[in-house]
Amino acid sequence: MANKELGDFLRARRAGLTPEEIGLPVELGVVRRVAGLRRGEVARLAGVSAEYYTRLEQGRVGQPSEQVLLALSDALQLDDVERRHLFTLAGTASGVRDRGESSARLRPAMRQVLESMDLCPAYVRDSNLQIVAGNSLWELLFPDIAALPRRERNMVRWTLLDPRARLVWRDWERVARDHVRVLRLAAADQPRNQRIANLIGELMVRSPEFPAWWSEHRVHERSTGTKRIHHHLVGDLELQFEIFTPVADPSLSMLVYAAPTGSPSEERLRLLASWGRQPAAPRSADADT
Repeated sequence: MANKELGDFLRARRAGLTPEEIGLPVELGVVRRVAGLRRGEVARLAGVSAEYYTRLEQGRVGQPSEQVLLALSDALQLDDVERRHLFTLAGTASGVRDRGESSARLRPAMRQVLESMDLCPAYVRDSNLQIVAGNSLWELLFPDIAALPRRERNMVRWTLLDPRARLVWRDWERVARDHVRVLRLAAADQPRNQRIANLIGELMVRSPEFPAWWSEHRVHERSTGTKRIHHHLVGDLELQFEIFTPVADPSLSMLVYAAPTGSPSEERLRLLASWGRQPAAPRSADADT
C-alpha cells in the first residue's frame, strides 16, 4: 500500500508541473500527450534512469534511498511539507511515529489555559483529528459541532459532511480542501491508525467532493492563517488563527481564533461572549468524557 501511495503521489505531482515551470525547452508544434511532465523528464531532472522512475510510480521498487528522494523532491519542486510527505510514504521519515488510535485527555493545566481565553474561541484536537475539548466561546461560535457526541466531533468530518458547514465557512471549498490535505498528512504519519482509515472510508462514500480532492495527493500543514466565518446570530467574522502543539502533549494541538483589535469581528465576538455568560443549563457528562 505504501509503495502504491508513493507512486500515486509522484504521478500527481508530475502531472501538476509543466516544462515551462522547471525551465525545460518547449518543442514548438509538438502536441504533448500527457498532462504535466513526462516520466523521462522527471527521471533526467532527478538523475535516475527512466526505467527506475517508471518502476517507482508503479510501486515496484522496495525503498528508494534518501539521495533519490531528495533528488525527486528537487525535480518535482516539492515544498517542505510535500518533501516530508514523500519521505513518509517511502518509509524513511525519521522521527515519525504512529501515535495510535487512543484519544488523549487534557491535563488540568491545559484545560485551564483553554477556558481562560474569554475572547478567543479555541479548541484542542488529538492525533485522530478528533476535538477533545473546546472553550465556551468556541461552543457558541460552532454550536452544531459542539452539540455532537464527542466521538463524532471531528472538524474534517463535519466540514465535508454536514450541509450546515457550507453556510458557516464563507469560503467553504478552500477550507474543505485544506482539511483534506491535513487528513492526508495525518494518514501518512499514522498508517496503522484505524480511526483515520475509517474516516477516509466514510468520506469516500458520503462526500461527493472528497474522492477527487483525495486523488490530488496534496498535503498541507498551516499553523497560522485567516478564517472567514458566518454566525447565524452575530453575522460575518474574519478571524486569525494560530495552532500550538504543547511540548508535554505532542499528540495534541490547540487551535485559537482571534479577531483584530477594534475590528467589527472583535465587537461581534464580544457580543457572542456576553450571551455565553448568561445562566445556562448544566452541561451533560458527555462533554468532558
